[in-house]
Amino acid sequence: MDAKKFAIGTLAGGVAFFLLGWLLYGMLFMNFFEANAGSATGVNKESMNMIALFLGNLAMAALFTLIFLRWANISTFVGGLKGGALIGLLVALGLDLTMFGTTNLMTLNGMVMDVVVYTVMSAVAGGVIGWLLGMGKKA
Repeated sequence: MDAKKFAIGTLAGGVAFFLLGWLLYGMLFMNFFEANAGSATGVNKESMNMIALFLGNLAMAALFTLIFLRWANISTFVGGLKGGALIGLLVALGLDLTMFGTTNLMTLNGMVMDVVVYTVMSAVAGGVIGWLLGMGKKA
């Protein structure tokens, strides 16, 4: 595996995940998710730990980059978009359905919308990663 491509894909994908999360969760759908919070109280932090948040996004980007490079041979924007959407959908379904089944953190509508938003984020971040992994390849 090419360590340089892994590092570049991970960093760019992490930035894409972080910015898309800010746009989608922090701006566009913030009111929706606040309105569809479950009955659990006191679970949101007043001030987010931005370092932990970025490291989490970096870890997801590393997962995508590893899969794309090592097993899926994805090196185009469209390939990354498709691969990212599928991985994101499965990760979000696994985590959100488990949380919905075991906690009161969000309503059913909130859970479904979280799966949709995370799938879109993953598709775009996956597209960025795939595009970067294909740079420099000869046609």
